[in-house]
Amino acid sequence: MFTLTEVASLNDIQPTYRILKPWWDVFMDYLGLVMLMLAIFAMTMQITKDQVACLPYLEDSESSPQSSPHAPSMPQGMSPATTAPLVTPVSMETKDLPDSAVHEIHNTHVESSKYTTQPQPTGKKTNLDFQQYVFINQICYHDALPWYSKYFPYLTLIHTIILMVSSNFWFKYPKTSSKIEHFVSILGRCFESPWTTKALSETACEDSEENKQRLTNAASGPKQVSLEEREDSGVPSPSTPMLGVKVSADKITEVPSTMTILDKKDGEQAKALFEKVRKFRAHVEDSDFIYKLYVAQTIVKTAKFILILSYTSTFLVKINFKHECKPDIQHLTGYSRFYCTHNMAFMLNKLLISYMALILIYGMTCLYSLFWVFRRPLKEYSFEKVREESSFSDIPDVKNDFAFLLHMVDQYDQLYSKRFGVFLSEVSENKLREISLNHEWTFEKLRQLVTRNAQDQQELHLFMLSGLPNAVFDLTDLEVLKLELIPDARFTAKVSQMTSLLELHLCHCPAKVEQTGFAFLRDHLRCLHVKFTDVAEIPAWVYLLRSLRELNLVGNLNSENNKMIGLESMRDLRHLKTLCLKSNLTKMPTNITELSPHLIKLFIHNDGTKLLVLNSLKKMTSLIELELHNCELERIPHAIFSLTNLQELDLKSNNIRTIEEIISFQHLKRLACLKLWHNKITNIPSSIGQVKSVEALHLNHNKLESLPPALFTLPKLRHLDLGHNSITVLPPDIGLLHNLQYFAINMNKLEVLPKQLFRCTKLKVLCLAHNALTILPETMGQLVQLTQLELRGNCLDRLPAALGNCRLLRKSGLVVEDHLFDTLPLEVKESISRETNVSFTSGL
Repeated sequence: MFTLTEVASLNDIQPTYRILKPWWDVFMDYLGLVMLMLAIFAMTMQITKDQVACLPYLEDSESSPQSSPHAPSMPQGMSPATTAPLVTPVSMETKDLPDSAVHEIHNTHVESSKYTTQPQPTGKKTNLDFQQYVFINQICYHDALPWYSKYFPYLTLIHTIILMVSSNFWFKYPKTSSKIEHFVSILGRCFESPWTTKALSETACEDSEENKQRLTNAASGPKQVSLEEREDSGVPSPSTPMLGVKVSADKITEVPSTMTILDKKDGEQAKALFEKVRKFRAHVEDSDFIYKLYVAQTIVKTAKFILILSYTSTFLVKINFKHECKPDIQHLTGYSRFYCTHNMAFMLNKLLISYMALILIYGMTCLYSLFWVFRRPLKEYSFEKVREESSFSDIPDVKNDFAFLLHMVDQYDQLYSKRFGVFLSEVSENKLREISLNHEWTFEKLRQLVTRNAQDQQELHLFMLSGLPNAVFDLTDLEVLKLELIPDARFTAKVSQMTSLLELHLCHCPAKVEQTGFAFLRDHLRCLHVKFTDVAEIPAWVYLLRSLRELNLVGNLNSENNKMIGLESMRDLRHLKTLCLKSNLTKMPTNITELSPHLIKLFIHNDGTKLLVLNSLKKMTSLIELELHNCELERIPHAIFSLTNLQELDLKSNNIRTIEEIISFQHLKRLACLKLWHNKITNIPSSIGQVKSVEALHLNHNKLESLPPALFTLPKLRHLDLGHNSITVLPPDIGLLHNLQYFAINMNKLEVLPKQLFRCTKLKVLCLAHNALTILPETMGQLVQLTQLELRGNCLDRLPAALGNCRLLRKSGLVVEDHLFDTLPLEVKESISRETNVSFTSGL
């Protein structure tokens, strides 16, 4: 047999789950325990004490003159009076003794009766022995007693166990218990988190300060208008004091905020809790399974109560002390009817009444819980009261299972939900991040990260922080600020302290800016770089920086269906001179035309997406420099020929094969630099000679095999790059380029250099590496201004001694194999190897 403790374990739950048990569930648990005790007590009594005592109806024996064939025979010499005790029913006290002991007692009684004289019995003679009475009692117990009298304790136990299981089933079912366990764990940590205490205490401090201010204002002379009255009357109210600011009647003084004193470990734990709460909310709000299961188990308990009460009440009247038994055993006992008594009838009656009373109370509680479940929408939970009592007005309302669990917690203690709401507030999370961030990133630490960039500017690069430390704004001499992967960067009014700030980089950093801070950035910022994944990440205030000179946008500006994603209006960027778009454009953004009056540099670097529409370029008449990289252009766009002020054109890394349109460049009188590098150009037309204004021409990394003589008729050409082609012969006309200062024809197939090349006496850089040259003429000594000479990768045997005439050539500028350098005369090697303090700049 099991014990009460073993059965009661069915009703056990983890202690932490008790915060999810309202008073009615707790009350029903105790009722279940009482009913369980009652059932076990009734079972114990029934097993040990339950029995019936039966006597035959003597009217049956009087109607038959003959004795029962089973009646005992009378001993010889004894009168009936002497043997009367032998037929008297044996006392039921011997019922539990073994048959051998009973028989021995009976024989002893008979022997003793031989020598004692018994008084004449007054009862009626039944002619039944003890064994027959035991048999009759057993038969009548099963035939005469109603089934409910025999099985009532067992039914009570079964019903109680079912009710106990139903009451806590939602804590045991795997699909719900995992969520409940997670919720209780998070709720307990949020309740005990030091951040919760500090956040709520800060709110309480704000309230107390406001009340103190009201009392002070009320006590002082003229009546002051409260904030609420000012707002109702339309009078502008002063801005609400931020955390850490104490407001008094006389003056405003700053006090240290209690929220700033937060242990680093506690801060990290609080940040982890915010993330857990966010993930748990997303997981639980998707379904209402916990709510449905709780409603279902409540309905099951209510239906069980109705069932038990309905059939139990009908059996209450059938539990009697007296019963008439008519077993079919007359052939064994001589009697057909017996009169029986049930010794547990009274006890069972009282226990049944007690059980029905408990069930009735249990059922009323179930009905109340059903009323509570359906009286209000438990799948919606509002933190309105918490928002009113705290400074966290952004705590969102929740729904489904998350809302239901919070409703259940409120029945235990509403303080849990109030403290839990702190971890649902973005304002609270931002404050925590700000405090932790400022505690970690001090002014001294940031100062150590400041470096000097290539332009000799003070630069600070911050990467993957939770926000922008306040100490950044104390770096008043900082010129370049780079922010990368900072999701909650915020420029406060303190940014106005950074008077030297000119350049800002926002890499996947949708920064926000306060109004005062924006006014400073609008008037002082000169260069802005924004890298994004979606165009929506570009802060709206970027398009309002009227003092901006350079804007770089790097990211996706094209949707999946090849539809252009438009930028916002740029008409407020009145001083913008340079615009760089590194994206996947299929056509020019129309908003760029708003910049046409003042934009002078436009750079479009595609990722290989073909740029189809360039008509907007015609309106950009102020452009001086234009770059179209990786745009899959096959020809030079005609819209470019309308840019009469264009000075530099760069068409790098396209798919251009022919440049027949190059003759149209003669209308661009200011074009000085033309870059057609990294294309697939196979031929240079003779019309190249018409572009008289060109000073720098880049044709490297193409598929050229020959050069037209017209190429060398450009009078102003100072920079010519023909490297990485398949040129085999360099025409003698190269000597006509008297202003040539930079000439590169490396990575080609030249075998001989024309002597006319060395008439270009202004050459400063000559790149001849990786060709098939076998000899260098002595006339190379005419290049007296040469500072850089690349010869590595040829088939040379020696270097001309005339290199000694190149007075500006140093060993650092001579790129050649060591064994060739050793072929020079000693005095030439010494001349080239000596150091000089004179610096040289090409000017290009």
